[in-house]
Amino acid sequence: MNGKRMAHDGGGDKPKKFKKRKQKPVQEGSAEEVLLTDIQSLLASQKISDGEQEESTEQNEAQPLPEPGSEIDVEVIELSSTGDGLAKQKGSDRIYAVPFSVPGDTVRVKVYRHLDEQGYTVADFISVTKASPLRDNSRIQCQYFGRCSGCQFQMLEYPEQLKLKKRIVEKAFKNFSQLPPELVPAIQETIGSPLQYGYRTKLTPHFDGPPGMRRRGPRKALDHMPPIGFTPKGSTKVLDIEDCPIGTDAVRKGMKMERERMAVEYGKYERGATLLLRENTQRVPKSSSQGNSTTTSTAPDDIPSDSVKVETDSYTDYKTCITDNNATTTEYIDDFVFTNPAGAFFQNNSSILPPFTDYIRQHILPPPPSTTATPPKPIKYLIDAYSGSGLFTITLSSLFTGGSTGIDIADKSIAFARRNATLNGLDEAQCRFIAADAPELFRSVSAYDPDETVVVLDPPRKGCDAGFLRQLLSFAPRRVVYVSCNVHTQARDVGVLVRGEVGGAEEGKNGSGLGEEGEGEGEGKKQKGARYEIESLRGFDFFPQTGHVEGVAILNRVDG
Repeated sequence: MNGKRMAHDGGGDKPKKFKKRKQKPVQEGSAEEVLLTDIQSLLASQKISDGEQEESTEQNEAQPLPEPGSEIDVEVIELSSTGDGLAKQKGSDRIYAVPFSVPGDTVRVKVYRHLDEQGYTVADFISVTKASPLRDNSRIQCQYFGRCSGCQFQMLEYPEQLKLKKRIVEKAFKNFSQLPPELVPAIQETIGSPLQYGYRTKLTPHFDGPPGMRRRGPRKALDHMPPIGFTPKGSTKVLDIEDCPIGTDAVRKGMKMERERMAVEYGKYERGATLLLRENTQRVPKSSSQGNSTTTSTAPDDIPSDSVKVETDSYTDYKTCITDNNATTTEYIDDFVFTNPAGAFFQNNSSILPPFTDYIRQHILPPPPSTTATPPKPIKYLIDAYSGSGLFTITLSSLFTGGSTGIDIADKSIAFARRNATLNGLDEAQCRFIAADAPELFRSVSAYDPDETVVVLDPPRKGCDAGFLRQLLSFAPRRVVYVSCNVHTQARDVGVLVRGEVGGAEEGKNGSGLGEEGEGEGEGKKQKGARYEIESLRGFDFFPQTGHVEGVAILNRVDG
C-alpha cells in the first residue's frame, strides 16, 4: 500500500523542495477545524503545562523539523475524528496527522507540510513498520485502499469501527457544544449498518480534461482514455479506479459499463466531467393468496437484462444503475416508496434506512409521562424543517393526528415530496409540503400549538444558521429531533438550543439558506428563547469503512 501524494512526489534521492503556501483560515465545522481541535485536546490530555509546552517548543526549535519530502517513522497515539491517525516521532512532541493508520501502529511517512500556525504537520502514509494489535490487513477488500481517500478503516474489525464512531460523537459534544459535561448525557452505542460492503447506492467518479484545456484558443478533445475514479487526499490528479467494493452490485456494474463506454467515447470530451452512478429499483410483489385463489406476479417486460435481482420474502427487486442526472430513480424503505431526481441528494445506504427510520419513529414522540397532576397535551403535529423529498414527513405521518408538514426552500424537492406522498397513499390532510424561505418557515405553521408539536431537523453539513435557530427558539416546540451528517455542527447547534440563546458567537453562522431572516440584526447581542435539555445522543453508521458518522440528538423543551 502506498499513501503518498502522487501529485507532489519528487522522486530521486533528494527531497523535493516544497514552496510554502499561505495558510487559509480554518472554516467552522470543517475537517481542518475538527483535526486541529483533536490535536489540541491530545496535547492537553498529555498534561503539557504552559512551562512544559514552552520547554518542549524550545527543544523542538533546537531540533529542526524534518524537511518536507523526507521520510520518517512515527508512532500513532490515537485517531482523530477525521479518521487520520495522530502520531509522534520519537524524541519530539510534534504531532503528525497520518491517514490510513490506527493507534499502536508505527508507520513510515513522507512529511508533506508543516502547518506552523496550527502547530502540526501533515504527512503521507507509506507503509507499516510495526503493526498495531488493532490492525488486520486481511480485512482490506479494496486494492486501492491506502491511496483512495474514500475509506479509512478497512483494516479494523467492524465492532472497533463502531467504538471509534461513538468516540467521535463524544468528542464532538465535548469540543463544540460549549456545554458543561453534566448537561450532556452519555453517548449511546453506535447503530451499525447491516451491510459493511456493497451498501452505497450512489457513486460519482470523475475524470480530468486534456492538459492545457484552460488555455486560450481552440479546445482539444481527449486523445486517450483518461484515469476515471477519485482524487486521493492531498492530490490534484485523479486516481484510476476500476471497481469500488462499498458500492452496491448494481452501482459496481454501472461503473464497469461507464468505463467501457468511455473507452470508446473519450474523444467526445474537451473537458473533465463527473459521472453519475445511482441505483434504481423496480419492485415486483411475489405470489399472494386471495380467498381460494393464488396469484403470481411476473417481471414486467421493461426490466433491463443487466439488472441485479434481489429476493426477499415478499418481493423481487430488480436493481439497475442510472447515469442520467435528470432521470428519476425509485427507492424503497420497508413498504414506503420514494422517487428522486437521480442527481439529487438522498441517503446513500439503503440497508440502514429501515432501522434508522424505525429508530426515529420510536423516538419522535416523548416517552409516557410519569404520574403527574396535570398530564401534558398529546403531540399532534410534526414539522419537518428540512424535508427534501419527504423522508421523515412521509415515514412518520401515521403518528400525528393533526398532520405532518414538510418545509423546504427548494421547489423541486417539494414537487417530488408531494409526488411521493401520493405514491404512498397520503392525502394533504395527513401529509403536506410547503416551499418556504426563512421568513415564512414557522409562519406557515402558525396554527400549530407548540405544546403539541415536534420538529425534526436534518440540515446540510454546515448545520443551522442563527436566523433559523432564532425562529425555532421563538416558536418553542415541545420536542426536537435533530438528525445530522456532521456531528460537530450538530453539537454546536444543540448547545445553542440547550442554552436557549442565539447571538454573540453564533451570530452570522450561515448553514443552510433556511435561516436568513434577521441576519446581522442585534450583532453581538444574545436573544433568549426557549431552553432544551438533551434526552439522548446516538450515532448511526451510514458509511462503514469510513470515519463518517450520522448523529441523532433528541431534545425536550424545559418548562418552568
